[in-house]
Amino acid sequence: MSEKDFAPLSLACVKALHDKLYEKRKFAALEVEKMVKEFILTKNTIQIKRILKVLQDFATSQNPNAKKGGLIGLAACSIALGKVSADYTDELIKPILACFSDADLRVRYYACESLYNVVKVARGAVLPHFAAIFNALCKISTDPEQDVKNASELLDKLLKDIVTESNSFDLDGFMPLLRERIYTKKSFARQFVISWISVLDAVPDIDLVIYLPEMLDGLFRILEDPVLEVKKMCDTVLGEFLRSIKQNPSRVDFGSMINILIEHAQDKSDNIVQYTAITWIKEFVQLSGVLMLPHMSGIFMAVLPCLAYESDDRKITDIKETAEAVNYIMEKLVSLQEEKVKQQTEIQESEDRKIYELNLPKVVEVLTDYLLHNSVQTKVAVLKWILHLYKKLPHKMYEFIDILFPVLQKTLSDPADEVVQQCLAVISEVISTPTETKDPSPYYSKFVITLLQSFSSNSALLEEKGSFIIRQLCVLLNAEDIYRTLAQILLIESNLKFASLMVEQLNFILLTSSELFELRTKLKNLDSQESCSLFCCLYKTWCHNPVATVALCFLSQCYNHVCDLIMLFGDLEVTKNLLSEIDKLVRLIESPIFAYLRLELLKVPADECLVRALYGLLMLLPQTEAFQILQTRLSCIPSLHLHCDQRNQAELKPVPERMQHIHFPELLKHFKIVQNNHKNFKKGQRTKELSANNEKIVEL
Repeated sequence: MSEKDFAPLSLACVKALHDKLYEKRKFAALEVEKMVKEFILTKNTIQIKRILKVLQDFATSQNPNAKKGGLIGLAACSIALGKVSADYTDELIKPILACFSDADLRVRYYACESLYNVVKVARGAVLPHFAAIFNALCKISTDPEQDVKNASELLDKLLKDIVTESNSFDLDGFMPLLRERIYTKKSFARQFVISWISVLDAVPDIDLVIYLPEMLDGLFRILEDPVLEVKKMCDTVLGEFLRSIKQNPSRVDFGSMINILIEHAQDKSDNIVQYTAITWIKEFVQLSGVLMLPHMSGIFMAVLPCLAYESDDRKITDIKETAEAVNYIMEKLVSLQEEKVKQQTEIQESEDRKIYELNLPKVVEVLTDYLLHNSVQTKVAVLKWILHLYKKLPHKMYEFIDILFPVLQKTLSDPADEVVQQCLAVISEVISTPTETKDPSPYYSKFVITLLQSFSSNSALLEEKGSFIIRQLCVLLNAEDIYRTLAQILLIESNLKFASLMVEQLNFILLTSSELFELRTKLKNLDSQESCSLFCCLYKTWCHNPVATVALCFLSQCYNHVCDLIMLFGDLEVTKNLLSEIDKLVRLIESPIFAYLRLELLKVPADECLVRALYGLLMLLPQTEAFQILQTRLSCIPSLHLHCDQRNQAELKPVPERMQHIHFPELLKHFKIVQNNHKNFKKGQRTKELSANNEKIVEL
């Protein structure tokens, strides 16, 4: 090419700019700088643009040395232009940025150096090109060559200084860039992005918090970075944002960010991420109050699993404690909100209230799911929430009873007593809550029936949890109502073997549990029509188990009737199980509960029916340890032979006046019928077993 093609540059200058030696290119650049300064003095803009065009062609050529010459030449032009460079930013910046992705590391290095000089001279005039420069810097921040990275960091620092000094920085235009770059997975690029967020957040005139919803998810993803330095930088930035939020919460859009936090709070792969997200949720709940109620189901998903954490790791402990705090605050929030709602008039129940109402269907769905969690702490927390909601929103929660009830009943089989106890507290609240018509809950009987069905189908549940469940129900509800309902249902139980087993269990609980002291006292005295009615109700069901019936009569001091019952034992099939139950009854008679009965034996004359009943038990027993215990007790009756009137031995004492409401002959008749039913039931069972065995033999 001729000199005319490069005019106003001389061929010597062009040749020097293309030289592989840096010193020659630098000398040529000084010549370019001198020429541009002269053109500025003469205001010869045409020649300046011609020089820039030539240098642009060099910078975008395929020759590496030409690119280097073009880059150093453009930097020289910028220095020469000084303040006037603002008019030529397009010509200066675009060809330089094109070299940032060059394969030659030296070209990339000189591109950074060249752009640094341009930016240093033009200052705020480069801001219209900020997006392109920012993108180029973000990409080159991951450059494998340290020299290139060092050069880019100097340029980056200079650009940050210009942005923070500027009153015209387009923050709205910057956010789309940030949203795009914040999701990079390269650690150095993440570090670059975080540094920019940190710098902008520190500028007093820039309110970055209002843009936080656009950045928050990306920040939490950067917080997962494996490089500790990046992680620390991100943690610091998030901490600064949270401090800003706490200082001025009125400008914060909590609702648009809470779901982001909920998502990251469920990230079990990184303790720092999870702890930070849970901490933010706690602050959001405290600062925004009722605004968080519509997001309650999501908050549950974030918090409830964390309650299960058990570890010596301090961070794990912090997560659990923070989750507990969130759970507590949300509980108080629901209480306060409902109190406010109750105070509102119909006129005040406006759109504002609707916005902050709980999404109960979703809340119930989440709570139901977490009732199947494997953690005791989580399940207990869920049950406490269900109980809390039923207490605060009984009529609203009643809509979900058909969803919750089966899960609650299943939870009664949980191996943890704490879970079962809390579950019973919920069930008790539910079945004792009146309906909207203020009628008793139909779920009371339904629950008791289902409970008995569970015991019938799951013998392990009855054996391991039966006593605990019934005792807790008697504490939480009315013990008499529970026993009456159980007795009425068992009275028509078709599985007589189960009925007998259940009566045995209920009888033992009645006689031994401190929770049933008042019920025992009522049955012991039989001093009212109501107490006699209770006795008859239990008696009819207790007939499924002969020994339990005797025990009930001993408890109620119906000694005449006990004698009649024991005389019928001779007609019963005396099985090992029956003898075992008599053995247990003898030991119960020796317990503190039956102290009053033993003291009855001190009376002169002794109650003949009581003595005869005890001797009847003695005669039924083989000579076991229980036989010896009862025999020893009977031998302690003072002067028994002196006080038993031979003439009246055959005469039964009249029924005490307090028991006039009880028709003992009918009860005795009922006892015989029930025992006959059991006899036939056992016979039928044996026939079925024999038939089944015969069928197996035929098949073989």
